[in-house]
Amino acid sequence: MFKMSPTSLSRSIRLRMCSGPVSLLLTLVLVQGTVAQKLPTRDEGLFQMQIRDKAVFHDSSVMPDGAEISGYLFRDTPKRYYFVVEEDNTPLSVTVTPCDAPLEWKLTLQELPEEASGEGSGKGEPEPLDQQKQQVTANEGTELFTYKGNDVESFISTSSPSGLYQLEILSTEKDSNFKVYATTTPESDQPYPELPYDPRVDVTALGRTTVTLAWKPTPTGVLMGQPVQYCVVINKEHNFKSLCAAEAKMSADDTFMAVPKPGRDFSPFDFAHFGFVPSENDFGKDRSLATNRALGGKLSRSYNAKPKTSDILKLCIGNKNIFTVSDLKPDTQYYFDVFAVNSATNTSTAYVGTFARTKEEARQKTVELKDGKMADVFIKRKGTKFLRFAPVSSHQRVTLFVHACLDTVQVQVRRDGKLLLSQNVEGVRQFQLRGKAKAKYLIRVRGSRKGASTLKVLASTRPSSKQPFPSLPEDTRIKAFDKLRTCSSVTVAWLGTQERNKFCVYRREVAEGYGEEQRRREQNQCAGPETRRKSEKVLCKYFHSPNLQKAVTTETITGLEAGKSYLLDVYVVGHSGHSVKYQSKLVKTRKYC
Repeated sequence: MFKMSPTSLSRSIRLRMCSGPVSLLLTLVLVQGTVAQKLPTRDEGLFQMQIRDKAVFHDSSVMPDGAEISGYLFRDTPKRYYFVVEEDNTPLSVTVTPCDAPLEWKLTLQELPEEASGEGSGKGEPEPLDQQKQQVTANEGTELFTYKGNDVESFISTSSPSGLYQLEILSTEKDSNFKVYATTTPESDQPYPELPYDPRVDVTALGRTTVTLAWKPTPTGVLMGQPVQYCVVINKEHNFKSLCAAEAKMSADDTFMAVPKPGRDFSPFDFAHFGFVPSENDFGKDRSLATNRALGGKLSRSYNAKPKTSDILKLCIGNKNIFTVSDLKPDTQYYFDVFAVNSATNTSTAYVGTFARTKEEARQKTVELKDGKMADVFIKRKGTKFLRFAPVSSHQRVTLFVHACLDTVQVQVRRDGKLLLSQNVEGVRQFQLRGKAKAKYLIRVRGSRKGASTLKVLASTRPSSKQPFPSLPEDTRIKAFDKLRTCSSVTVAWLGTQERNKFCVYRREVAEGYGEEQRRREQNQCAGPETRRKSEKVLCKYFHSPNLQKAVTTETITGLEAGKSYLLDVYVVGHSGHSVKYQSKLVKTRKYC
């Protein structure tokens, strides 16, 4: 990471992997009159050239300067990174970000040995490492900093001595991902978005299924003009201290860094920062990389949330600092975290997260049904009503009558928690339910999405109980005969049944612009003749036919005005007095006769 001055002798670091602990071989390279070998630099073009030369750059445990790298730890197996600080009084900053589990890490300093002399290639280039003379020295070094935990922690020094630095990282709980950032220019670098003076996330509004969050913007985006977006993470367990910790938790397939495959180098650079395009198999699914030639080959990652069944949701919302989370469950506690993400470097900083419990669902008042008694039920648009039926006497069967007066409703019946039926009901329906001693029935009715719903419900345990509603034909339309239409009368027909019922006809003059859409809105089958004016009544008559093929009746309605529109209604009244209205019919008399 930290390159040497051109006038000094080159040094290289070689790691030899043995069956025992890792041993450090410090190779002193004597190159007289030549420029020293460089460790990874910030020069992107030079780094790409060095990384291809195995003789120059052969160990990925050497850390780059000013770039965040990702790594993976196996449990109880330490990972070591090395870098050289060439000059005394050099500023130094090292930041370690745990992702999956708490980490133990320490930073040690090992003094560089005295410089020796030698001859170079004579061409101004360093000799290959395998041809260079080596001098090995072993030194335990001085411990500078230690930390154990899952916080994002940094070692910062305004004046560090020259020497060989070693960063050792260990995970004792489980295999884990982590990130490391180191720099010798912390004053000028802005690796992570800066937090505002008040880094808290506030809950500004709370509902049953929504929570509104607000936070102060990062100065990195407002004052420094760097590309910053915010990502919100929602879950039910706890707050996260880093974005990679949240991503690692989301799922095994969508961790921030894919688990290394056996047999490959387990401490790779994050080559994305240096313009390399890795294969899709080398990264997790959430690390979608796309080359942007217009930006000099720099890479950007997509932070769009992916639909999944995980209990953790990540939403990246651009640069706005107010956001409403929706589709939450009522009476549930959620944890909310906000991360400022630098879109250019992919580094992120966590705000101080918060938590909130959504409001309880409005408790529905349960309607108690009495045996054999009709109940009128009104439901708001897309609303739900609960009805409870608890027969006093023992019973073998329950008969349930439902009359959906307007649009179709969904009816669900449970007996002592066990689901007995779940059906959509339109018009009049009758259900037979198997009874059980001391059983209690819970009826749930869900309204229509089109508008409010009205229905009549009756439950009875009496085997001899009569049908409360009159029997209806399958077709409840009213037919008008156009050829029989005059300036003062219209002739209509409707179907009946084999059961003798009373039919009442009503008429109402309507405006010229009255249409079918308005007629459907006013259609309420449960509104009986008692809701009509006496002046609108045409006649009432009884009708039935043993032969269903001939169960048709006609009626001529007279006394109408020429060129006027009328709405005709036919009500069929049952023996118990409950009525059902046929579908209304809009007719118009002739204007000229």
